[in-house]
Amino acid sequence: MNDNDQQEKNTYLVPSVEQAIRVMLCLADNGGNPKSLTDICQEVDIHRSKAFSILNTLNAYGFVKKNPNRKGYVLGPGLVTLAGKMLETLSLPRLAEPVLYELAKKTEATVTMGVIFKDVTFTVAEYLGAPGMGVSSPIGYTTPITYGSHGKAIAAFLPQDELDELLKSKDLYFYGTPGKFDKKKLLDELAECRRRGFSLELGDIQPGMNAVAAPILDQNNYPVGYVTIVGFFSGKETLQYGPLVVEAVKTISKDAGHLVFQQKIGNMKKVLSK
Repeated sequence: MNDNDQQEKNTYLVPSVEQAIRVMLCLADNGGNPKSLTDICQEVDIHRSKAFSILNTLNAYGFVKKNPNRKGYVLGPGLVTLAGKMLETLSLPRLAEPVLYELAKKTEATVTMGVIFKDVTFTVAEYLGAPGMGVSSPIGYTTPITYGSHGKAIAAFLPQDELDELLKSKDLYFYGTPGKFDKKKLLDELAECRRRGFSLELGDIQPGMNAVAAPILDQNNYPVGYVTIVGFFSGKETLQYGPLVVEAVKTISKDAGHLVFQQKIGNMKKVLSK
């Protein structure tokens, strides 16, 4: 940016608004500890009377709060309300829609995204790349957390103690029904999933129907959801689709941001628990 561009940009800034923003950023840098009026004036480089007026105005709207016990100011709860309103506009399926739509279009298969709630998963988005093929997981569709390819993707990234506890259950649906469960086969598949980042389901639940899934992980690499591709494609195509679903999950996580994603997951869980 050259000097003329910078000068033109500055002509459209409102000084008092800019100063108010700088005051809030100054408070944000203090880690929740109160900051005195004198310190704020020095760091923001504004006159004491100006800073006092700005702080009083921000306090009136709840964006800044004067510490009642000690001298100084901290950020106020009004910012939480603003942040909440912003997060409400970031619908998780809406954030993921372009990625999931392109994945369904590219693979000509059904692409779904789900979230984990307790011991089940809920479908929160579905895109049909091949309408009329009879493969569908409508919004709100519920499956056991161990079900099929996404169950394997979730299990593969659980902490070892949680995985050990999960595998003690008599009702495991990794292969469609508990009667078909094969622990050795599963452990081999989970190890392969960790290596490749995606899990496979090759006709275990319905002959001829295959699936590939990748887990959505939080900032601690703990599974909170999944994206899966389901269709009547070949086993060879399933392996080709694996990297595509892994890349889709990475894009969704990057676009949404872990904190936003976690907020949306939390909101969905509140709704589901009612």
